[in-house]
Amino acid sequence: MSLDTVVEDIRDEARARAEEIRAAGEERAEEIVSEAEADAEETLAEAEREVEAEIEQEREQRLSSAKLEAKQERLEARRDVLQEVREAVEDEIAGLPDDEREELTRALLDAAAVEFDEGSDVLVYTRPDDEALVTGVLEDYDGYEHAGEVDCLGGVVVESDASRVRVDNTFDSVLEDVWEDNLKEISARLFEEQ
Repeated sequence: MSLDTVVEDIRDEARARAEEIRAAGEERAEEIVSEAEADAEETLAEAEREVEAEIEQEREQRLSSAKLEAKQERLEARRDVLQEVREAVEDEIAGLPDDEREELTRALLDAAAVEFDEGSDVLVYTRPDDEALVTGVLEDYDGYEHAGEVDCLGGVVVESDASRVRVDNTFDSVLEDVWEDNLKEISARLFEEQ
């Protein structure tokens, strides 16, 4: 064998080995590209799922927020309506005719009188517009006298120093009790809730 032949055989072998390495490199490169593409597709799919989940979560939050806001606005509107009704009732009470006002004042004074011993000096307070009415009514009660004014819709506040008792029988206090006791029913009627 000649040296040229050996060199040529080594070259052929080197070329064949280089071709094998190149082929293996291309195959590995294709595998890497294929894996990278698969990873990219999975990453893209995961990103799309995350974006969809975020969109759904944001939609749910906005919907929930809108429902809460609507509920708060409804409650506020109901409070406003109830306040308007209460003010209308107060206006009606403030505008009662004198005969009805006297009858109710007598009933409230009688209810308060049971708290005081007979013969006690009792002081009666009322709204300024009812002073003459109450002074006239008090003529029928021994030991009772008009003592001054109180800010109210009508009725009386009655007290005695001797017994340290103070009874608030104003139209305001009666209205407050009736309002609180019947608020649920009033609301149901106004807003047609059953």
